Amino acid sequence: MRKRVVSMWFPRLPSDRVLRARAQVAANDNRPFVLTRHEKNTDRIYCLNRAAEAQGLHRGMGVSDARAYCPDLQSQPADPRADARFLQMLARWSKRYCPWVGLDGADGVMLNIAGSAHLFGGEAAMLDDMRHRLARGGLNVRIAAADTRGAAWALTRYGRSAQDDIRTLPVAALRLEAKTDTALQRLGLRKISDLLDLPRATIARRFGPDVLLRLDQAMGAQDEVITPLGEAQHYGARITLPEPIGLAADVMAGTERLLRRLCDKLKEQDMGARRLQLTLRRVDQGAQQVELRLAAPMRDAARILPLFERGVSAVDAGFGIDQLRLEATQVEPLLPVQITTTTAARPDGLDDLITRLGNRIGLENVQRFLPADSHIPERSFQIAPAAYSTAQGAWSRHRPRPLKLFPPEPIAGTGARPPARFRWRRMALTTGRSTGPERIAPEWWLPDEAWRSGVRDYWHVETREGRRLWLFYTPQSPAWFVHGEFA
Repeated sequence: MRKRVVSMWFPRLPSDRVLRARAQVAANDNRPFVLTRHEKNTDRIYCLNRAAEAQGLHRGMGVSDARAYCPDLQSQPADPRADARFLQMLARWSKRYCPWVGLDGADGVMLNIAGSAHLFGGEAAMLDDMRHRLARGGLNVRIAAADTRGAAWALTRYGRSAQDDIRTLPVAALRLEAKTDTALQRLGLRKISDLLDLPRATIARRFGPDVLLRLDQAMGAQDEVITPLGEAQHYGARITLPEPIGLAADVMAGTERLLRRLCDKLKEQDMGARRLQLTLRRVDQGAQQVELRLAAPMRDAARILPLFERGVSAVDAGFGIDQLRLEATQVEPLLPVQITTTTAARPDGLDDLITRLGNRIGLENVQRFLPADSHIPERSFQIAPAAYSTAQGAWSRHRPRPLKLFPPEPIAGTGARPPARFRWRRMALTTGRSTGPERIAPEWWLPDEAWRSGVRDYWHVETREGRRLWLFYTPQSPAWFVHGEFA
């Protein structure tokens, strides 16, 4: 069977992806649009549509210069990870034409269509169908077929048409390094036919074996395989019931069976579920979903099952539920843990509590304090969602810090020592004991209006009325402030 390789090249894949998501596919040629990326200390154009290119813009151009050429330019930061996921989706879609599909860099797809072209009325009809479907989806694409992978790649990127002779293409079409391409052109070797006319020993001695390898791959003398796209792992389980059920206890029993099957699959792949979705199909073809977001990756069915109780109890079963489907929509690696007599107990109870609270008020709203590398009181900590961070014990303990920290509040006082009597928040307080001072200097490398005035001398003041306050004095402009309160 004759080998035939199809190359799909998406020259504007990142911008096409964004414009599709913004529902501007029909108007993307009329509105200049670019994706930007921060490179070499400035924002530069990462990808652009045809309208932006018609205005004289190009990749690598500074965004500020681009706006001078095109004042109505629309821009958005690039997302290479989203582009990679979109290319994976296009590769899976391409399996409608043949089962052997692989990725080609960050903007291409390769297909081995040997034996499948006749199913679409021939090779020409197949390629026309590809172009039509992708163009209807708002994607700029160039498609070519050849006997080798190298030739198909060259035709899509350097050929004027899919029928061009590869010998007439520039040497850059051989997928050579830029340095090698420049050296060949300086010697007058601008086309592939020029290389074919030279003795192979001369090419290998002058430019190394890589040029000959690429030349042989393009001409078919050296075979080049297409690495097939691996199947995306699916973590899900489904059960269809012979008789409809409606009681919450019955739904939980079915969920338990699904959970055990799902967790066994997660263990085989060393993965843990972060988000689970239980779909309950009713006999009237309606469906209700119960989503569970976990505070930590889990694959223990006994721990996960009770967390579904609240969501299942709120389900309207209608005339009955005849199918249950459980799917892990977000997973994370979870390697096995060695269990020994000295292994510290894991805070599973805390994770379960965060999960229960988070599914009521949102996991992002259950937060914890984490230490930060700064001696400024306001910057010595950061707040992060507890579900997506781990507790750290690197808090500095050489100086006590108040339990409550609030913006500095001025009080009346003179001198460099805490005032004997002062009023704060409409309360008359008397200083009983004071400890200090602790001088804190501002971080000059960070802009902060509150700390531009200079150093602060902090005092731990215990009042006779029971208040334990954190006061500071500013010697450069004498004044006293209350900054926090101890427990």
